[in-house]
Amino acid sequence: MDFERARFNMVEQQVRTWEVLDTRVLDVLEAVHREDFVPVRYRKLAFADLSIPLPHDQCMMRPNVEGRMLQALEVDADETVLEIGTGSGFITACLARLARAVCSVELYDDLHEEAAARLRDKHIDNVELFVGDALAGWQPEQAHDLVVVTGSVPDVPDVFRGWVNPGGRMFIVTGSSPAMEARLLTRVGVSEWQDESLFETDLPRLVNAEPPPAFEF
Repeated sequence: MDFERARFNMVEQQVRTWEVLDTRVLDVLEAVHREDFVPVRYRKLAFADLSIPLPHDQCMMRPNVEGRMLQALEVDADETVLEIGTGSGFITACLARLARAVCSVELYDDLHEEAAARLRDKHIDNVELFVGDALAGWQPEQAHDLVVVTGSVPDVPDVFRGWVNPGGRMFIVTGSSPAMEARLLTRVGVSEWQDESLFETDLPRLVNAEPPPAFEF
């Protein structure tokens, strides 16, 4: 398979046509080899217009969703990013090329280890990876300029808002399948936010995002 041609076609025919025109984002999607972050059994589908399955019922976003997300965040080279859900490590790698530093947390040990190995192989050294549950006790050491949530939630958890610096942004997907809403939240004050609806999509839930069912006698 000609991965270079397939990657070029992905950027030009899927990502760019979905109104992703930021040259920094397009350059990153060309530079980071997506096929190296895809599970081996799905490698030939690395550039297809679909979500790539990962273990534990997780997935890699469709390439055009990744592009729209990165463009909406407008990542600056001196900003720090908190990623909730490392997954395959592909978005981590893209963010690391755009930002000064990336902190990423993953719930599952095996996904964490595999992503860490891929990032080491790519000599990406401005990332710090953790294992933990961002919805059940795990806390970053500090707030960040950007927070990127790679799984969906019913609504924005208050704890996530506290991890965004003043003037910072959060990408998050909320609502219910199959028509969820990708949103960009900008913190304009201590408790004031701008909320922009970006597009409709559908992502697997963050584990523990749903409240437990009520106990019935």
